[in-house]
Amino acid sequence: MIVGLLDIAAGVFPRFRHSRIHAVTEVLPGSLGPFAAALAISAGVLLLLLAHGLKRRKRRAWRAAVVLLPAGAAAQFMYRHSVISVVIAAVLLGLILRHQEEFKALPDPRSRWKALANFVLMSAGSIGLGLVIVNSHPNRVVGHPGVYEQISHVVYGLFGMEGPVDYSGRVSWTVGYSLGALGMLTALTTVYLAFRPEHPAARLTADDETRLRELLARHGGRDSLGHFALRRDKAVVFSPSGKAAVTYRVVSGVMLASGDPIGDVEAWPGAIERFMEEAKAHSWTPAVVGCSETGGEVWTRETGLDALELGDEAIVDVKDFSLTGRPMRNVRQMVKRIERNGYTTKVRRVSELTEEELEQVRGAAVAWRGTDTERGFSMALGRVGDEGDGDCFIATAHRVEEGDTSPFGDLKAIQHFVPWGKDGMSLEMMRRDRAADPGMNELLIVASLQQAPELGIEKVSLNFAMFRAALARGEKIGAGPVLRMWRSLLVFLSRWFQIESLYKFNEKFRPRWEPRFMVYRNSGDLPRIGFAVMQAEGFITLALPRLFASRRRPKPVRTCAHTHPAAPVPGQSKQEREVQVA
Repeated sequence: MIVGLLDIAAGVFPRFRHSRIHAVTEVLPGSLGPFAAALAISAGVLLLLLAHGLKRRKRRAWRAAVVLLPAGAAAQFMYRHSVISVVIAAVLLGLILRHQEEFKALPDPRSRWKALANFVLMSAGSIGLGLVIVNSHPNRVVGHPGVYEQISHVVYGLFGMEGPVDYSGRVSWTVGYSLGALGMLTALTTVYLAFRPEHPAARLTADDETRLRELLARHGGRDSLGHFALRRDKAVVFSPSGKAAVTYRVVSGVMLASGDPIGDVEAWPGAIERFMEEAKAHSWTPAVVGCSETGGEVWTRETGLDALELGDEAIVDVKDFSLTGRPMRNVRQMVKRIERNGYTTKVRRVSELTEEELEQVRGAAVAWRGTDTERGFSMALGRVGDEGDGDCFIATAHRVEEGDTSPFGDLKAIQHFVPWGKDGMSLEMMRRDRAADPGMNELLIVASLQQAPELGIEKVSLNFAMFRAALARGEKIGAGPVLRMWRSLLVFLSRWFQIESLYKFNEKFRPRWEPRFMVYRNSGDLPRIGFAVMQAEGFITLALPRLFASRRRPKPVRTCAHTHPAAPVPGQSKQEREVQVA
């Protein structure tokens, strides 16, 4: 990065005139100096782009640096006659050649969107650097061009054309060559990224999914998050014996696994070893989010990584659940009130629903989603009613009005559960109509828990409460000032991330709390891992293409007649239609 900045500075700022070598370079062709300045700037920009890849020991970044370091040094020597810069570049080149065996990391998954991102960022950077170049020769500028003329000169120069700013002597050549080089660099890097061979992000193949389902059939009851390994935007590595597997996704250079490994605990070390080998081969940062205490112990023992408690998972034992008693009074009263308002519930396996009913559920789930982005990663499946998910459960709250022929009636809320072994289920999704009465989620959870024995379910995993222990202890008498301050910060962050609200919601059902952990390499990786987790869970979306795409969300499937009263009626006039819509 330092050498790249030196190359850019050497190409932007005027040459020293007192150099002894200057007398020699004066007899060289007139275009050689401007060409050297443009080459120095181009090499510097590319080295800046490669710096992060070199830090991650990417092989392709090393190959490019081997070419760019001598090219930038030669350009500096021709234009600025700087021997020191040549020495610095030569030393760095010798070091990376000496340690070339350290640069073995394979390319990251990538998509065509990186070409668009490169074009936008490089264009902005080229315009900014171009303004610096235009203003770096104040003594050679003819007249007093304003900001508009300077920006116009930069834009014209990026396309290889003369702009409105005039210079005396060969400075106009230097500025023109430099701006042209930036424009060409922007175009070439964008074209390269757009047409290079793709390394798409790994996806779960049909064969991988079949093998994972077989492991879950034998060992799925050990971890409530096991079924979420079947997300199809994850990749998987299996142990040598095939008896265990780790699923993951690569986000911003972080190889992010979720939950415990799938399969036989005895075979976990083999799958974990494969996971770490894959991370090392690509120079990804390994991390695990949401593993259990047993999983955290195995991960830390086998890899030397560290663990941090993230929060707790709420688990309700069906046989111990009851609405009676003072602690359940609020939930009991809320459920009774909603039932008196005419709401009923259904809890069924997905395989028991018709295709029409599934379409209504999917449409409602899209319509009621609170964000444009589907959230969830570690504790979300990301689909409803898939052909292979017939053993999942769907709980619905609805109200049938007179004359309504819809199978669900007026659908108001949906909850989706995935299997947790043979006798458990784990809450995957909660969606409700924003216009429905408060308490829809409480109603459906109570209905699911009450109907669980008929479905053969003995335990139900609810939501994950992040930093629950700090929230619970911080509000008790005797909590210290540090703990109270930490709780106050969590309450403040709850305005955006539902930290306290999820804890309070889960606490209503008197669950037992099971801790969940994050496994990481060192504390310096935590900010990067946290950013990757936020991206994976959908809280942060680097959606550059949205600038060029429609902001309208897809039209949801109709859930029932009552939720869409503006449906057209045969023979209805335009005026009547407008009144109905209003």
